[in-house]
Amino acid sequence: MELNQFMTALVGAFFGAAGWLFVGMYMQRRANDRQARNAARAVYFELAMNGIDIDVAVKHGVFGTLRRSSFDRLLPELATWLEADELEAIARAYMSHAGYEQTQRDDKLPAQIRNAVLAKVQVEHDAAASLLRRRSFSEREAARLSTMTRTGTNGEAARTPTISRGVGDA
Repeated sequence: MELNQFMTALVGAFFGAAGWLFVGMYMQRRANDRQARNAARAVYFELAMNGIDIDVAVKHGVFGTLRRSSFDRLLPELATWLEADELEAIARAYMSHAGYEQTQRDDKLPAQIRNAVLAKVQVEHDAAASLLRRRSFSEREAARLSTMTRTGTNGEAARTPTISRGVGDA
């Protein structure tokens, strides 16, 4: 084998191996992004369920158990996908569960303090759900979600369902 043929084979082998390496890295990154997005979607729906329980507690004083199993299980995936400030917003929503549980247990809390704590819990959950909706769903998917959204009336937040119907639905 001549030196010219050997060099051509060596260069071809190098670029072939480098190409496969880059394709593999690209495919792995896409798979990791997809897995993290799916984790964020699961946590979004957990926050939506918690939001309903918080809303019932605010309006009627009936407390349900807030869930956090998806967040605990999927936190590593979220941590690799979200920016630090975004992850902090999600964590704050779950840290606010302590205040929710205290208002649930402590009958001696004044109504004003109870309402302030529940309002803060609701604000944290709404911020986290909004962030995850924006990051983990396309605009089209987000428009089709039938989970609760926030609307303001006279400075007061109220929950109204938004249900998007497809073409031909009545």
